[in-house]
Amino acid sequence: MPVVFVLAGDMVYSAVDAKPKRSYRLQRLVNIESEPRCSLLVDHYEEDWSRLWWVRADGEASVLNPSASRQGLSALVERHVQYRRYPPPGPLVAVRVTHWSGWSAEQ
Repeated sequence: MPVVFVLAGDMVYSAVDAKPKRSYRLQRLVNIESEPRCSLLVDHYEEDWSRLWWVRADGEASVLNPSASRQGLSALVERHVQYRRYPPPGPLVAVRVTHWSGWSAEQ
């Protein structure tokens, strides 16, 4: 599932934002609470396949109340202009990265 995120040190933060939802109790949050091990994948695509790359961050996630993670919320607001006007009201997902891997066609 695509997410808006920010990298701050060895932490990756994402948030449940203000887009319409039935509830802030999303399945991804339930999944994290029952199994915190996770992977995040960022990839870059171009028509020129010699410029393709991807990075994977493996780690452990936790669900935080936004007031419990001012650093994460501040980092998201600083990186994403749309969050300056509408800060995410829902929980934050914090992933402590324990392993990085990646690949680039330009290697």
